[in-house]
Amino acid sequence: MPRLYVEVDAGECVVGGKTARDCVVIQENVEVWLKEGDELPGFVDREKAEFLAREIYDRFHLYVDREEGRVLTDAILILPDGRTRIYLKRGDELMILPVEGYTKTIIANVGNRVRRGDAFAAVTTRKGEVHYLKPPRTGTVVFIDEMTDRPHYVYYLLPEE
Repeated sequence: MPRLYVEVDAGECVVGGKTARDCVVIQENVEVWLKEGDELPGFVDREKAEFLAREIYDRFHLYVDREEGRVLTDAILILPDGRTRIYLKRGDELMILPVEGYTKTIIANVGNRVRRGDAFAAVTTRKGEVHYLKPPRTGTVVFIDEMTDRPHYVYYLLPEE
């Protein structure tokens, strides 16, 4: 399961010089990864640093404006391999692509790069016809939202420049 870190106020991350939850502190070109209970390093200036706290990955959709497709806050996604990180900045545009149909098949998973002509999902109709869904631009899958009130998925792709 990917891990998600989102921007928060310094007071939500650090209480009395120790971290209240897992967080990332970014100051200029330095990243400090802290676990709950770690001490904040002395060189970190709370006024200049940016604090990102660990959040439940399934809540990623709360940090995206679904109408405009823009990220609402700075965020870092760490993919399950533990090595790949995706940095999202406030205002970054995401492609929001719904997958609806009788049966759905996920082809691309979180972290996969999907080119413009590649299928990221397949939908089978009640008549048995299979339709492959392709993104309008090349991008990386950052989140797949499985909707509970309707039988479909929503893909969030970070487009390439």
